[in-house]
Amino acid sequence: MILEAILKINPDAKVSVEDTGDINTSIINWHEGTTPISNADIEAQFTAVEFDIAMKDLRAKRDKLITETDYLALSDQTLSAEMSTYRQALRDITNGITTVEQANNVTWPTKP
Repeated sequence: MILEAILKINPDAKVSVEDTGDINTSIINWHEGTTPISNADIEAQFTAVEFDIAMKDLRAKRDKLITETDYLALSDQTLSAEMSTYRQALRDITNGITTVEQANNVTWPTKP
């Protein structure tokens, strides 16, 4: 998570991290003249990184569920109204999510 936090602050950072799970005991090596970032500034990004990870996981599950019904949306198939509603609900599942808790506790639509 430390590396991801650093890259949120400076996407071009040249850095290697021996992540122990604790910012204070992890070893951060700055390379090629990259300006070091303070531990406090890195730690301040942890919430945003956790949110990014939760949303990535949510989107992966959503995409898998949509893919499982893609064959029904082919031009030679007639998509039922219920399936169309289900697929739209899946596409909309990330709307309005602003916290890790919300991302981890979505109510998934029921597949018809």
